[in-house]
Amino acid sequence: MKTFVVFAMCLAAALALPADTYNPEYDNFNAKELVENPRLLKNYGKCFLDQGPCTAEGSDFKKTIPEALRTTCAKCTPKQRELIRTVVRGFQKDLPEMWSELVKKEDPKGEYKESFEKFLNGSD
Repeated sequence: MKTFVVFAMCLAAALALPADTYNPEYDNFNAKELVENPRLLKNYGKCFLDQGPCTAEGSDFKKTIPEALRTTCAKCTPKQRELIRTVVRGFQKDLPEMWSELVKKEDPKGEYKESFEKFLNGSD
């Protein structure tokens, strides 16, 4: 019985450790479809800017954006890095004004601009 209690405590401790990566739930999110649909991309932008409603995915992404920006996506899986680069490039290309608003909201002092640009231009 003692062995079971010790095992259960170890399992609980292991499960309580913070994740090294973000939730992979949205790794199959179709970022290409999002950026190819200006209306949908704009709606996500409004969600991120607190100017409109959010989908379940948009709400989850919105919670992750500040940390991902500050850490240059340190907790992102390679797939998540690819998805973020795709979406950001979509905003930059098709909705540059909205992209500027997002940057002002999430990095008003420009502290992360250089490191985030380096991340965006990477290929890992």
